Amino acid sequence: MNKSFEGVAANPANPRWSQYIARQVELYAREDDPRSPFARDYNRLLHSLAYRRLKHKTQVFLAARNDHICTRIEHVHHVASVSHTIANVLGLNTELTDAISIGHDIGHAPFGHTGEKVLKSIAAEDLQDSFWHEKNSLWFADKIETLPDPHGRQKNLDLTYAVRDGIICHCGEVDDNSIRPRDQTIDLYKIRSASECAPYTWEGCVVKIADKVAYLGRDIEDAIRLGILSYRQLSELRTAIRKATDVPLRDINNTILMHNFIIDLCDSSTPQEGIRFSRRYLDLLREVRQFSEHHIYVHKRLGYFNKYADLILRSIYQSLCGLHAGAKTASRLHNGKKRLPLLVGTFLDDWIIKYSDLSPQERNKMRLSNDVVYAIAEEKDYRHAVLDYVSGMTDSFAIRAFAELTNF
Repeated sequence: MNKSFEGVAANPANPRWSQYIARQVELYAREDDPRSPFARDYNRLLHSLAYRRLKHKTQVFLAARNDHICTRIEHVHHVASVSHTIANVLGLNTELTDAISIGHDIGHAPFGHTGEKVLKSIAAEDLQDSFWHEKNSLWFADKIETLPDPHGRQKNLDLTYAVRDGIICHCGEVDDNSIRPRDQTIDLYKIRSASECAPYTWEGCVVKIADKVAYLGRDIEDAIRLGILSYRQLSELRTAIRKATDVPLRDINNTILMHNFIIDLCDSSTPQEGIRFSRRYLDLLREVRQFSEHHIYVHKRLGYFNKYADLILRSIYQSLCGLHAGAKTASRLHNGKKRLPLLVGTFLDDWIIKYSDLSPQERNKMRLSNDVVYAIAEEKDYRHAVLDYVSGMTDSFAIRAFAELTNF
Protein backbone atom coordinates (compact mmCIF):
# COMPACT_ATOMS: atom_id res chain seq x y z
CA MET A 1 0.00 0.00 0.00
CA ASN A 2 1.08 3.58 -0.67
CA LYS A 3 1.07 5.13 2.86
CA SER A 4 3.29 7.94 1.51
CA PHE A 5 1.34 10.61 3.43
CA GLU A 6 1.79 9.12 6.91
CA GLY A 7 4.34 11.79 7.83
CA VAL A 8 1.89 14.63 7.10
CA ALA A 9 -1.31 13.02 8.42
CA ALA A 10 -3.43 14.78 11.06
CA ASN A 11 -2.22 12.83 14.08
CA PRO A 12 -0.57 13.69 17.43
CA ALA A 13 2.93 13.51 15.90
CA ASN A 14 2.10 16.34 13.49
CA PRO A 15 3.38 19.73 14.76
CA ARG A 16 0.00 21.25 13.79
CA TRP A 17 -1.97 18.78 15.90
CA SER A 18 -2.98 21.33 18.54
CA GLN A 19 -4.38 23.57 15.78
CA TYR A 20 -6.21 20.67 14.14
CA ILE A 21 -8.04 19.69 17.35
CA ALA A 22 -8.67 23.21 18.68
CA ARG A 23 -12.31 23.96 19.54
CA GLN A 24 -14.09 27.30 19.87
CA VAL A 25 -15.34 26.22 23.30
CA GLU A 26 -13.70 23.34 25.11
CA LEU A 27 -15.89 20.26 24.86
CA TYR A 28 -16.71 18.51 28.12
CA ALA A 29 -14.47 15.55 28.94
CA ARG A 30 -15.41 11.94 29.65
CA GLU A 31 -12.83 10.05 31.69
CA ASP A 32 -13.72 6.69 30.15
CA ASP A 33 -14.05 7.93 26.53
CA PRO A 34 -11.84 5.86 24.15
CA ARG A 35 -12.55 8.10 21.14
CA SER A 36 -10.17 10.52 19.46
CA PRO A 37 -11.22 14.19 18.99
CA PHE A 38 -12.22 13.49 15.38
CA ALA A 39 -14.17 10.36 16.31
CA ARG A 40 -16.12 12.45 18.83
CA ASP A 41 -16.87 14.98 16.09
CA TYR A 42 -18.06 12.19 13.81
CA ASN A 43 -20.48 10.93 16.45
CA ARG A 44 -21.75 14.43 17.24
CA LEU A 45 -22.52 15.07 13.58
CA LEU A 46 -24.04 11.60 13.18
CA HIS A 47 -26.52 12.33 15.99
CA SER A 48 -27.39 15.85 14.79
CA LEU A 49 -30.86 16.64 13.47
CA ALA A 50 -29.52 18.24 10.28
CA TYR A 51 -27.75 14.99 9.39
CA ARG A 52 -30.96 13.01 9.91
CA ARG A 53 -32.87 15.29 7.57
CA LEU A 54 -30.48 14.61 4.68
CA LYS A 55 -32.37 11.39 3.90
CA HIS A 56 -35.28 13.50 2.66
CA LYS A 57 -33.27 16.05 0.67
CA THR A 58 -32.70 15.96 -3.08
CA GLN A 59 -29.25 15.30 -4.52
CA VAL A 60 -30.07 16.07 -8.19
CA PHE A 61 -33.46 14.47 -8.92
CA LEU A 62 -36.48 14.82 -6.64
CA ALA A 63 -36.46 11.52 -4.79
CA ALA A 64 -39.98 11.60 -3.36
CA ARG A 65 -41.39 9.15 -5.94
CA ASN A 66 -38.47 6.78 -6.51
CA ASP A 67 -36.72 4.84 -3.75
CA HIS A 68 -33.67 4.11 -5.89
CA ILE A 69 -32.64 7.67 -6.79
CA CYS A 70 -29.71 9.11 -4.83
CA THR A 71 -30.66 11.34 -1.90
CA ARG A 72 -28.41 13.79 -0.10
CA ILE A 73 -27.69 11.32 2.71
CA GLU A 74 -26.60 8.64 0.24
CA HIS A 75 -24.27 11.13 -1.40
CA VAL A 76 -22.75 11.94 2.01
CA HIS A 77 -22.01 8.26 2.59
CA HIS A 78 -20.61 7.83 -0.91
CA VAL A 79 -18.19 10.70 -0.16
CA ALA A 80 -17.31 9.12 3.19
CA SER A 81 -16.62 5.76 1.54
CA VAL A 82 -14.46 7.19 -1.24
CA SER A 83 -12.48 9.50 1.06
CA HIS A 84 -11.98 6.73 3.65
CA THR A 85 -10.53 4.41 1.01
CA ILE A 86 -8.20 7.08 -0.36
CA ALA A 87 -7.06 8.24 3.10
CA ASN A 88 -6.44 4.66 4.21
CA VAL A 89 -4.29 3.89 1.17
CA LEU A 90 -2.30 7.12 1.48
CA GLY A 91 -1.73 6.80 5.23
CA LEU A 92 -3.89 9.77 6.24
CA ASN A 93 -6.31 10.01 9.18
CA THR A 94 -9.51 8.20 8.20
CA GLU A 95 -11.32 9.40 11.34
CA LEU A 96 -10.88 12.98 10.14
CA THR A 97 -12.08 12.24 6.59
CA ASP A 98 -15.07 10.36 8.05
CA ALA A 99 -16.03 13.33 10.25
CA ILE A 100 -15.67 15.93 7.49
CA SER A 101 -17.61 13.75 5.05
CA ILE A 102 -20.59 13.10 7.29
CA GLY A 103 -20.92 16.80 8.09
CA HIS A 104 -20.04 18.40 4.78
CA ASP A 105 -23.63 18.84 3.51
CA ILE A 106 -25.64 19.37 6.72
CA GLY A 107 -26.41 22.93 5.60
CA HIS A 108 -27.57 22.00 2.12
CA ALA A 109 -30.86 23.52 1.02
CA PRO A 110 -33.94 21.44 0.19
CA PHE A 111 -34.41 20.54 -3.49
CA GLY A 112 -30.67 20.16 -4.14
CA HIS A 113 -28.71 22.72 -6.11
CA THR A 114 -31.94 24.24 -7.35
CA GLY A 115 -32.93 25.06 -3.78
CA GLU A 116 -29.47 26.49 -3.15
CA LYS A 117 -29.82 28.82 -6.14
CA VAL A 118 -33.21 30.02 -4.89
CA LEU A 119 -31.89 30.76 -1.40
CA LYS A 120 -28.79 32.40 -2.86
CA SER A 121 -31.05 34.71 -4.86
CA ILE A 122 -33.23 35.50 -1.82
CA ALA A 123 -30.18 36.23 0.35
CA ALA A 124 -28.73 38.61 -2.25
CA GLU A 125 -32.01 40.40 -2.99
CA ASP A 126 -33.48 40.60 0.49
CA LEU A 127 -30.54 40.52 2.87
CA GLN A 128 -27.62 41.79 0.78
CA ASP A 129 -25.83 38.68 1.93
CA SER A 130 -24.45 35.50 0.38
CA PHE A 131 -25.79 31.97 0.67
CA TRP A 132 -23.73 28.92 -0.29
CA HIS A 133 -24.18 25.52 1.24
CA GLU A 134 -20.58 25.09 2.46
CA LYS A 135 -20.86 28.29 4.51
CA ASN A 136 -24.31 27.23 5.68
CA SER A 137 -23.00 23.80 6.71
CA LEU A 138 -20.39 25.48 8.91
CA TRP A 139 -23.09 27.77 10.38
CA PHE A 140 -25.28 24.77 11.18
CA ALA A 141 -22.35 22.88 12.71
CA ASP A 142 -21.33 25.89 14.83
CA LYS A 143 -24.59 27.57 15.81
CA ILE A 144 -27.69 25.55 14.89
CA GLU A 145 -27.05 21.91 15.77
CA THR A 146 -27.05 21.02 19.47
CA LEU A 147 -26.75 17.94 21.65
CA PRO A 148 -27.40 17.43 25.37
CA ASP A 149 -24.37 17.60 27.65
CA PRO A 150 -23.97 15.16 30.60
CA HIS A 151 -26.38 17.36 32.60
CA GLY A 152 -29.09 17.32 29.93
CA ARG A 153 -28.66 20.90 28.69
CA GLN A 154 -28.66 21.49 24.93
CA LYS A 155 -25.32 22.91 23.79
CA ASN A 156 -23.58 23.61 20.49
CA LEU A 157 -21.49 20.85 18.91
CA ASP A 158 -18.11 22.58 19.48
CA LEU A 159 -16.31 20.72 16.68
CA THR A 160 -12.56 20.76 16.07
CA TYR A 161 -11.00 23.29 13.71
CA ALA A 162 -9.89 20.61 11.22
CA VAL A 163 -13.44 19.26 10.82
CA ARG A 164 -15.00 22.74 10.62
CA ASP A 165 -12.39 23.76 8.06
CA GLY A 166 -12.97 20.63 5.97
CA ILE A 167 -16.71 21.30 5.95
CA ILE A 168 -16.53 24.85 4.59
CA CYS A 169 -13.64 24.10 2.20
CA HIS A 170 -15.03 20.90 0.68
CA CYS A 171 -16.34 22.38 -2.55
CA GLY A 172 -14.89 24.14 -5.57
CA GLU A 173 -13.68 22.45 -8.73
CA VAL A 174 -10.56 20.31 -8.99
CA ASP A 175 -9.39 21.31 -12.46
CA ASP A 176 -5.87 22.10 -11.29
CA ASN A 177 -3.20 19.44 -11.51
CA SER A 178 -3.17 18.93 -7.74
CA ILE A 179 -4.60 20.05 -4.41
CA ARG A 180 -2.42 20.91 -1.46
CA PRO A 181 -3.48 22.20 1.97
CA ARG A 182 -2.91 25.84 2.85
CA ASP A 183 -0.25 26.71 5.42
CA GLN A 184 -2.14 28.74 8.02
CA THR A 185 -5.32 28.73 10.07
CA ILE A 186 -7.77 31.50 9.25
CA ASP A 187 -11.09 32.82 10.51
CA LEU A 188 -13.39 30.46 8.59
CA TYR A 189 -16.19 33.03 8.49
CA LYS A 190 -13.98 35.34 6.44
CA ILE A 191 -14.07 32.86 3.53
CA ARG A 192 -16.30 34.47 0.90
CA SER A 193 -16.71 31.77 -1.76
CA ALA A 194 -16.58 28.01 -2.17
CA SER A 195 -13.29 27.92 -4.08
CA GLU A 196 -11.50 30.75 -2.29
CA CYS A 197 -8.97 28.63 -0.42
CA ALA A 198 -7.75 25.08 0.01
CA PRO A 199 -8.48 23.07 3.17
CA TYR A 200 -5.99 23.25 6.05
CA THR A 201 -5.39 19.48 6.16
CA TRP A 202 -4.48 16.83 3.62
CA GLU A 203 -7.58 14.96 4.78
CA GLY A 204 -9.73 17.96 3.85
CA CYS A 205 -8.15 17.90 0.38
CA VAL A 206 -9.07 14.22 0.03
CA VAL A 207 -12.72 14.90 0.92
CA LYS A 208 -12.81 17.75 -1.59
CA ILE A 209 -11.79 15.41 -4.42
CA ALA A 210 -13.90 12.51 -3.11
CA ASP A 211 -16.98 14.76 -3.36
CA LYS A 212 -16.48 14.94 -7.14
CA VAL A 213 -15.68 11.26 -7.61
CA ALA A 214 -18.79 10.31 -5.62
CA TYR A 215 -21.36 12.34 -7.51
CA LEU A 216 -20.26 12.25 -11.15
CA GLY A 217 -20.92 8.58 -11.82
CA ARG A 218 -23.98 8.39 -9.56
CA ASP A 219 -25.69 11.34 -11.26
CA ILE A 220 -25.27 9.54 -14.57
CA GLU A 221 -26.56 6.28 -13.09
CA ASP A 222 -29.69 8.07 -11.83
CA ALA A 223 -30.21 9.79 -15.18
CA ILE A 224 -30.10 6.39 -16.90
CA ARG A 225 -32.60 4.96 -14.40
CA LEU A 226 -34.98 7.89 -15.07
CA GLY A 227 -34.65 7.60 -18.85
CA ILE A 228 -33.14 11.06 -19.25
CA LEU A 229 -30.21 10.02 -21.47
CA SER A 230 -30.65 8.85 -25.06
CA TYR A 231 -28.85 5.87 -26.58
CA ARG A 232 -26.71 8.26 -28.64
CA GLN A 233 -25.69 10.24 -25.56
CA LEU A 234 -24.80 7.09 -23.65
CA SER A 235 -22.70 5.86 -26.56
CA GLU A 236 -20.87 9.19 -26.62
CA LEU A 237 -20.16 8.93 -22.88
CA ARG A 238 -19.02 5.30 -23.00
CA THR A 239 -16.68 6.03 -25.89
CA ALA A 240 -15.04 8.88 -23.93
CA ILE A 241 -14.62 6.69 -20.85
CA ARG A 242 -13.29 3.80 -22.97
CA LYS A 243 -10.47 6.01 -24.29
CA ALA A 244 -9.28 6.85 -20.78
CA THR A 245 -9.77 3.56 -18.96
CA ASP A 246 -9.25 0.75 -21.48
CA VAL A 247 -12.40 -0.88 -20.05
CA PRO A 248 -14.57 -2.72 -22.62
CA LEU A 249 -17.63 -0.65 -23.55
CA ARG A 250 -20.11 -3.21 -22.25
CA ASP A 251 -18.39 -3.29 -18.81
CA ILE A 252 -18.48 0.46 -18.09
CA ASN A 253 -20.63 1.39 -15.08
CA ASN A 254 -20.52 3.64 -12.02
CA THR A 255 -18.61 1.08 -9.94
CA ILE A 256 -15.86 0.74 -12.54
CA LEU A 257 -15.69 4.51 -13.00
CA MET A 258 -15.32 5.24 -9.26
CA HIS A 259 -12.84 2.40 -8.75
CA ASN A 260 -10.58 3.58 -11.56
CA PHE A 261 -10.66 7.21 -10.39
CA ILE A 262 -9.71 6.13 -6.84
CA ILE A 263 -6.86 3.85 -7.98
CA ASP A 264 -5.48 6.51 -10.32
CA LEU A 265 -5.60 9.16 -7.58
CA CYS A 266 -3.83 6.92 -5.07
CA ASP A 267 -1.14 5.99 -7.62
CA SER A 268 -0.59 9.61 -8.72
CA SER A 269 -0.56 11.43 -5.35
CA THR A 270 2.51 12.18 -3.25
CA PRO A 271 3.22 14.81 -0.57
CA GLN A 272 5.53 16.49 -3.06
CA GLU A 273 3.09 16.48 -6.00
CA GLY A 274 -0.12 16.87 -3.97
CA ILE A 275 -3.44 15.02 -4.17
CA ARG A 276 -3.88 14.56 -7.87
CA PHE A 277 -5.08 12.51 -10.82
CA SER A 278 -2.96 11.58 -13.79
CA ARG A 279 -3.47 13.82 -16.81
CA ARG A 280 -5.58 11.12 -18.47
CA TYR A 281 -8.01 10.88 -15.56
CA LEU A 282 -8.09 14.63 -14.92
CA ASP A 283 -9.18 15.10 -18.52
CA LEU A 284 -11.78 12.35 -18.09
CA LEU A 285 -13.11 14.05 -14.93
CA ARG A 286 -13.62 17.26 -16.90
CA GLU A 287 -15.21 15.41 -19.81
CA VAL A 288 -17.69 13.52 -17.62
CA ARG A 289 -18.63 16.71 -15.76
CA GLN A 290 -19.16 18.57 -19.04
CA PHE A 291 -21.30 15.70 -20.30
CA SER A 292 -23.52 15.93 -17.20
CA GLU A 293 -23.76 19.72 -17.49
CA HIS A 294 -24.82 19.50 -21.15
CA HIS A 295 -27.14 16.49 -21.02
CA ILE A 296 -28.40 16.03 -17.43
CA TYR A 297 -28.44 19.19 -15.33
CA VAL A 298 -30.20 21.26 -18.03
CA HIS A 299 -32.75 18.61 -19.04
CA LYS A 300 -36.26 19.99 -19.53
CA ARG A 301 -37.68 17.73 -16.80
CA LEU A 302 -35.34 19.40 -14.33
CA GLY A 303 -36.56 22.73 -15.68
CA TYR A 304 -40.08 21.95 -14.43
CA PHE A 305 -38.63 20.86 -11.10
CA ASN A 306 -36.69 24.14 -10.82
CA LYS A 307 -39.88 26.21 -11.18
CA TYR A 308 -41.67 24.00 -8.65
CA ALA A 309 -38.90 24.38 -6.06
CA ASP A 310 -38.65 28.13 -6.63
CA LEU A 311 -42.39 28.60 -6.05
CA ILE A 312 -42.40 26.55 -2.86
CA LEU A 313 -39.34 28.10 -1.21
CA ARG A 314 -40.15 31.72 -2.09
CA SER A 315 -43.75 31.30 -0.89
CA ILE A 316 -42.64 29.87 2.46
CA TYR A 317 -39.99 32.55 2.92
CA GLN A 318 -42.34 35.42 2.08
CA SER A 319 -45.13 34.03 4.25
CA LEU A 320 -42.92 33.79 7.35
CA CYS A 321 -41.27 37.17 6.72
CA GLY A 322 -44.73 38.75 6.63
CA LEU A 323 -45.20 37.90 10.31
CA HIS A 324 -42.46 40.20 11.56
CA ALA A 325 -43.77 43.13 13.61
CA GLY A 326 -40.81 44.43 15.61
CA ALA A 327 -41.50 44.19 19.34
CA LYS A 328 -44.89 42.59 18.57
CA THR A 329 -43.41 39.72 16.57
CA ALA A 330 -44.12 37.16 19.31
CA SER A 331 -47.82 37.98 19.24
CA ARG A 332 -47.95 37.77 15.43
CA LEU A 333 -46.23 34.38 15.49
CA HIS A 334 -48.57 32.97 18.14
CA ASN A 335 -51.58 34.11 16.10
CA GLY A 336 -50.07 32.74 12.91
CA LYS A 337 -49.51 29.40 14.62
CA LYS A 338 -53.29 28.98 14.97
CA ARG A 339 -53.78 29.33 11.22
CA LEU A 340 -50.63 27.53 10.08
CA PRO A 341 -49.73 25.05 12.85
CA LEU A 342 -47.20 23.11 10.78
CA LEU A 343 -45.25 25.98 9.23
CA VAL A 344 -45.53 28.75 11.81
CA GLY A 345 -45.80 26.36 14.75
CA THR A 346 -42.51 24.63 14.02
CA PHE A 347 -40.82 27.92 13.12
CA LEU A 348 -41.83 29.41 16.47
CA ASP A 349 -41.39 26.40 18.75
CA ASP A 350 -38.39 24.69 17.14
CA TRP A 351 -36.49 27.66 15.77
CA ILE A 352 -37.30 31.10 17.16
CA ILE A 353 -37.51 30.04 20.81
CA LYS A 354 -34.35 27.95 20.54
CA TYR A 355 -32.11 30.40 18.69
CA SER A 356 -33.42 33.89 19.44
CA ASP A 357 -33.83 36.28 22.36
CA LEU A 358 -37.63 36.05 22.15
CA SER A 359 -38.21 34.12 25.39
CA PRO A 360 -35.28 33.58 27.82
CA GLN A 361 -37.70 32.01 30.29
CA GLU A 362 -38.88 29.44 27.77
CA ARG A 363 -35.28 28.68 26.77
CA ASN A 364 -34.39 28.03 30.39
CA LYS A 365 -37.44 25.82 30.87
CA MET A 366 -36.43 23.83 27.79
CA ARG A 367 -32.85 23.54 29.17
CA LEU A 368 -31.32 25.35 26.20
CA SER A 369 -27.74 26.50 26.72
CA ASN A 370 -26.84 26.97 23.06
CA ASP A 371 -25.87 30.35 21.60
CA VAL A 372 -28.57 32.96 20.93
CA VAL A 373 -27.98 34.09 17.34
CA TYR A 374 -31.02 36.23 16.42
CA ALA A 375 -32.31 39.49 17.95
CA ILE A 376 -35.84 38.83 16.85
CA ALA A 377 -37.19 42.41 16.98
CA GLU A 378 -34.60 43.38 14.35
CA GLU A 379 -36.07 42.74 10.92
CA LYS A 380 -32.78 41.68 9.28
CA ASP A 381 -32.07 39.19 12.07
CA TYR A 382 -35.60 37.85 11.77
CA ARG A 383 -35.24 37.40 8.01
CA HIS A 384 -31.93 35.61 8.55
CA ALA A 385 -33.75 33.30 10.95
CA VAL A 386 -36.37 32.57 8.29
CA LEU A 387 -33.72 31.88 5.65
CA ASP A 388 -31.83 29.54 7.98
CA TYR A 389 -35.04 27.75 8.92
CA VAL A 390 -36.01 27.24 5.26
CA SER A 391 -32.50 26.04 4.40
CA GLY A 392 -32.79 23.31 7.03
CA MET A 393 -36.08 21.93 5.66
CA THR A 394 -36.39 18.61 3.90
CA ASP A 395 -38.06 18.47 0.50
CA SER A 396 -41.03 16.63 1.97
CA PHE A 397 -41.53 19.10 4.82
CA ALA A 398 -41.33 22.07 2.44
CA ILE A 399 -43.96 20.45 0.19
CA ARG A 400 -46.26 19.85 3.19
CA ALA A 401 -45.74 23.41 4.46
CA PHE A 402 -46.56 24.79 1.01
CA ALA A 403 -49.70 22.64 0.87
CA GLU A 404 -50.75 24.12 4.24
CA LEU A 405 -50.19 27.63 2.87
CA THR A 406 -52.39 26.98 -0.16
CA ASN A 407 -55.13 24.97 1.60
CA PHE A 408 -58.05 27.28 2.37
